[in-house]
Amino acid sequence: MKLQPGREAVVRVAVATLWSRPEAVRPVDRPALDAPADVAAWISGMDADQQVGECVLSQLLLGERVLVTALRPDGWAHVVAVEQPAARLDPRGYPGWLPAAQLTPCPADDAPAPADAAPSPAGTQGAPVRPWVVDATVTALRAAPDGEPVVAGVILGTRLTPAGPPVDDWRPVHAPGHDRPLWLPDAHLVPPPTAPPLPADVLTVAARLRDVAYVWGGVSAYGIDCSGLVHLAWRRFGVVLPRDAADQAGATTPLALGTERVGDLYFFARPGRQIHHIGFVSAAPDGDADRRILHACYRHRRVLEEAMPADRAATLVGAHRV
Repeated sequence: MKLQPGREAVVRVAVATLWSRPEAVRPVDRPALDAPADVAAWISGMDADQQVGECVLSQLLLGERVLVTALRPDGWAHVVAVEQPAARLDPRGYPGWLPAAQLTPCPADDAPAPADAAPSPAGTQGAPVRPWVVDATVTALRAAPDGEPVVAGVILGTRLTPAGPPVDDWRPVHAPGHDRPLWLPDAHLVPPPTAPPLPADVLTVAARLRDVAYVWGGVSAYGIDCSGLVHLAWRRFGVVLPRDAADQAGATTPLALGTERVGDLYFFARPGRQIHHIGFVSAAPDGDADRRILHACYRHRRVLEEAMPADRAATLVGAHRV
């Protein structure tokens, strides 16, 4: 099958980058456009200013669903990332452009099961198969147990369909765009959650990304922005949050400042402006002067945990809970 406007497709590379428009792509972005994309090389090849260029909107993980809305003859596809809510931009999801070669068609009857799908009763025909979730920060899918990598750079939170029982601590999975099962260490996978996670558990996952570079629009263990960190950490537990900070505020429950707990969220905005920053509550507060935050910080250009600086506290507009 071919990609078609109006039909769903899935990402077939480990991490696909969503662009504002094809014409905004720079020469330095070449590694992110290939199939397979080399996101690690792309980010390491940029300087600090290039890492915050606004040509990047978001990133999508292997197997993530999109709605194809247009195809260009030069190989670009306009899509809506349906697993990244963005109510202010499009009620269907986050819109942007991807190289069409990074997608593969997704027939309706082959669409991936949602992360919270109920397990199939024994003997049930046609029932959805619950996917495994990647729990390693970064891993690779291989042609055989302990074999050569076929898809490198697979990221935390990626969902993969089971392809059989484990063999010698390796597990086979189906990956979009590949006819034969691929393998990764069984220890790199966890079953989908059966109950909502505790916010502190989500914080623990986010903390594993400490020192990852700040990249505007990033949603990976190679580079990430503030709302991408929150989106990805909750995604690991099967919870779909909007992609951008302002939308994340609208999708969560406000708290009275001082009642926040570890793993809740802090939101920041300048006077008269919409929310522009988000981070995790990383310690129980003990008065206004003792708040701590884990966040992807534009100023420091990395993910870090710190006491909330005074100038940051001056723009704190609330704490929320998922």
